[in-house]
Amino acid sequence: MTENKKESFHYRVSVGHVSSNPFTVALEADERERAALAAKWGVLKVNSVAAELELTRWKRDGARIKGRVQANIEQSCVVTLEPVASSIDERINALLVPEGSKLARIKTDDSGEMVIDAEGPDMPETFVGDSIDLGTVCEEFAVLAIDPYPRKEGAVLESPEQATDEDANAPSPFAGLESWNKGKRGA
Repeated sequence: MTENKKESFHYRVSVGHVSSNPFTVALEADERERAALAAKWGVLKVNSVAAELELTRWKRDGARIKGRVQANIEQSCVVTLEPVASSIDERINALLVPEGSKLARIKTDDSGEMVIDAEGPDMPETFVGDSIDLGTVCEEFAVLAIDPYPRKEGAVLESPEQATDEDANAPSPFAGLESWNKGKRGA
């Protein structure tokens, strides 16, 4: 799958420029990028996406990214399909290393099984080439914070137990089967 770089949220930083002295990068998606993100994320509208990130060198050839990404989006209510405004405010703490780095290899035990410590630090992500796309990092954190079932305040989905008296007097969809079944038993 190829991605059109002009239609997404991208901000590349050369890893060679990342030093042990932290520096801050501020990102904000423009109107075209927000429209592309809305389509990609499956939401009605992305009103804003902004991030402030601190970059530092990690180990010999990796980078640490800390900061936060904030976004305001509109989604369809799962009950009424009306627009619902949502805010995203996610902290970012990521380690990135070049593809093929020994630091990104998953440890295995003597039998070849992967050893993952659930309480330990996350494995570093990998990047290809000599630059990191900070826009993509922000997007990964933001998209995970989107509510998959947004609901407009006060929207209620009626359950079968809340059926009205009118519904109670309606014939059962299985009424025809009951008479058919009686005929089969008599034969």
